Amino acid sequence: MQQIKTSFDFEKPIADLVQQMEKVKQVAEKTKVDMSATLDELDGKLEETTQNLYNNLTGWQKVQMSRHPDRPQTLDYINMICDDFIELHGDRTVKDDKAIIGGFATINGQTVMVIGHQKGKNTKERQYRNFGMANPEGYRKALRLMRLAEKFNKPVISFIDTMGAYPGLEAEERGQGEAIARNLLEMSILRVPIICVVVGEGASGGALGIGIGDKVYMLEHTWYSVISPESCSSILWRSWDFKEKAAACLKLTSDDMFGNKLIDGIIPEPLGGAHQDPELMGQTLKDYIIKDLTALGKIKTDKLIEQRIDKFCAMGVVNE
Repeated sequence: MQQIKTSFDFEKPIADLVQQMEKVKQVAEKTKVDMSATLDELDGKLEETTQNLYNNLTGWQKVQMSRHPDRPQTLDYINMICDDFIELHGDRTVKDDKAIIGGFATINGQTVMVIGHQKGKNTKERQYRNFGMANPEGYRKALRLMRLAEKFNKPVISFIDTMGAYPGLEAEERGQGEAIARNLLEMSILRVPIICVVVGEGASGGALGIGIGDKVYMLEHTWYSVISPESCSSILWRSWDFKEKAAACLKLTSDDMFGNKLIDGIIPEPLGGAHQDPELMGQTLKDYIIKDLTALGKIKTDKLIEQRIDKFCAMGVVNE
């Protein structure tokens, strides 16, 4: 089977089996003894262990997967999915927020507006991107681009990957809450199709600020919640030590969200996560987007908005 690159403690059983296979290969080379039967047995055991492990990840383990440093980010998906991309900058009021990127792109010959969080891959880039935590001007830039897409009747595609909106004093002074609330209102009545995909972390209002759509998907090993497990643990138990318990209680995985009818579907990832085979992940995501662009394009605008509003209004209803 394909070699899985392991990074986390819970992946140790896979790493141990791979190590055993390497030792058997070394013995076979030195002694010139046929060890193919042993290797086949270990390979079968490796495949079974890998499938069982990734099909039964806990909430906290999925949070760890979503934060993998090699996991594809918005710019990676744009490069893999889009034929071209013209980035647009600034909110025309304060400045250009680097945590949110956006611009016109072409997918399979169709022009779309792509918007998404960008965290960065190394320390320098993460500081430049503010770790994917947008200020109010980031959400106002996103809204400006969505209105531009509406003006030219182009669909909007949103990639969500953030630890949350930036919580700094200056962000609150410039109206962080209002900026996010305004986006929720405007996205709910935007007169073009909107497809949203959680490609990494989906935390709090920072994710919701570009997360209202006709289709909302989560990749298999991502999470979407009102708060991160660490922050939840620190509030409830005054310590980060209970983050695993908090992750389980928050019901933040893609399976939980789909079971509670808060998202429209789960996009499968390559075995071991999107970082194992980014090209395959990009192609899978592109197939979903093309299919939905075709389907949503056939729905009349007023009906599209009505369905979008009804979908979100139906969430959170409690039957006593």
